[in-house]
Amino acid sequence: MTKTVIAAALGECVHVAGVSNFLRLAESAGWKTIFLGPATPIETVLEAARREKANLVGISYRLTPETGERLLGQFAEAASGLHESGVRFAFGGTPPVAERAAKIGFFERIFDGSESPEQVLAYLKGLPAQAASETDFPQTATARIAWRAPYPILRHHFGLPTMEATLEGIQKIAEAQALDLISLGTDQDAQENFFHPERQDLRRKGAGGVPVRTPDDFRALYEASRRGNFPMLRAYSGTDDFIRYAEVLVDTIHNAWAAIPLFWFNQMDGRGPWDLEGSIREHQKVMQWYGERNIPVELNEPHHWGMRDSSDVVYVVSAFLAAYNARKFGVKDYIAQMMFNSPPGMSDAMDLAKMLAILEMIEPLQGPEFRIWKQTRIGLLSHPLDPDAARGHLAASTYLQMALKPHIYHIVGHTEAHHAATADDIIEASKIVRRAITNALGAPDMTQAPEVQQWKNILVEEARTLLNHIRVIAPLGVDDPWIDPPTLAKAVTIGLLDAPQLKNNKFALGQVKTRIIDGASIAIDEHGLPLSQRERIGKLMV
Repeated sequence: MTKTVIAAALGECVHVAGVSNFLRLAESAGWKTIFLGPATPIETVLEAARREKANLVGISYRLTPETGERLLGQFAEAASGLHESGVRFAFGGTPPVAERAAKIGFFERIFDGSESPEQVLAYLKGLPAQAASETDFPQTATARIAWRAPYPILRHHFGLPTMEATLEGIQKIAEAQALDLISLGTDQDAQENFFHPERQDLRRKGAGGVPVRTPDDFRALYEASRRGNFPMLRAYSGTDDFIRYAEVLVDTIHNAWAAIPLFWFNQMDGRGPWDLEGSIREHQKVMQWYGERNIPVELNEPHHWGMRDSSDVVYVVSAFLAAYNARKFGVKDYIAQMMFNSPPGMSDAMDLAKMLAILEMIEPLQGPEFRIWKQTRIGLLSHPLDPDAARGHLAASTYLQMALKPHIYHIVGHTEAHHAATADDIIEASKIVRRAITNALGAPDMTQAPEVQQWKNILVEEARTLLNHIRVIAPLGVDDPWIDPPTLAKAVTIGLLDAPQLKNNKFALGQVKTRIIDGASIAIDEHGLPLSQRERIGKLMV
């Protein structure tokens, strides 16, 4: 049965922005909402509560504390009968008025404006505003997404050069309730040589992240997160001993979801010992391992092409191949990561078009056994060095990304161009992002802009052309070229999948040239003119 909430600004108070926001959140939480307006007399509020059989009455007052205290006292006395009959009452106002309201002892919940939208939403959903125990906060990704809706869950990468600093930082982030998930950033030896201490190099300990060396180190990091809003933890799948490493992550930090590449984290990018074809095969095996355990999988694939200045078409094709492989290898819950601002220089319109092209390509893969969860993020290389400019970029890009209605928002903090984020940096970035997300919930639909739709349609057509050519290069007898490791590796080595920064790479061709034209990343010929995929592939075949 739908519950009803009525709300108004009381007495002579005409400030209703907070009331409107409260009712908007209530509506998203499933309440029937009734707005009584500004400067509403006490009796009008109570008459409406009786008439509408309200379950909850919200009132606001934002003028002087002294007059507010007298008015709220009169309201509490007049509403005592409704209160005794089970009607709930909440108050919102400035901190001085809220302090006076608390002394009256009448209101079930008092909001002074310092609360996050998520905390208000938790109250309206009947959930605790503050942590009582771990059970109050969902500990699986899909449950947390449902719990946070219509807001996306928030994650950020975090790992400092020592265990001690990282443990302290995780505790601080959790207590601040800044994130729903902490992505552990481990150093290279943790990812590549966790089971091979003989291969570890003490001189690079802590380079790029926290130097986790034992399962107990992982357990300590997880234990540090058991406070505040009890954020989930996850880590990359590593670059060697994939299944053994997956077992450790699931056993120690209860890996919220796996992050697995398709073409990367191997000799091609210098981040692992495997060759290209072998790593593709191993990544497919670990996808299947996680799928069998119903643990979500993210293929952190397309942005690696974008960070190497690939064309938008290659970006879209790699995103499709990632989702296609995840489905084929038994992943049930697939997290589609879409990195905006990559390569830097993309326009907002063309960025949106590229992501919409990805969604149009992968959404037909969905079904009862394959669910897609959208995750967006800022381009890792796009933050300006100046911290104030970076704050502006973080807010603006976040606002744009909300047009896709993501389920997960991956915060890339404003300090990343200068240094790896500290706990304080992450808490500040979380506040910036939360405000941008709140503002964006009422934004116009930017995805329907004509130029966005036009480029999206072109990208989809061009991506299908490239995918068809990947089919063509498969040897006879290969049933499904899009999951065949030799075919996928060949697509890279002969340049069907290529990026300028792969030049002189022994696994890739590295001959493609790209340029930002009208805000999109496009393959060009030797004269700087745009190339269609048919033209580019024709030159390759010659």
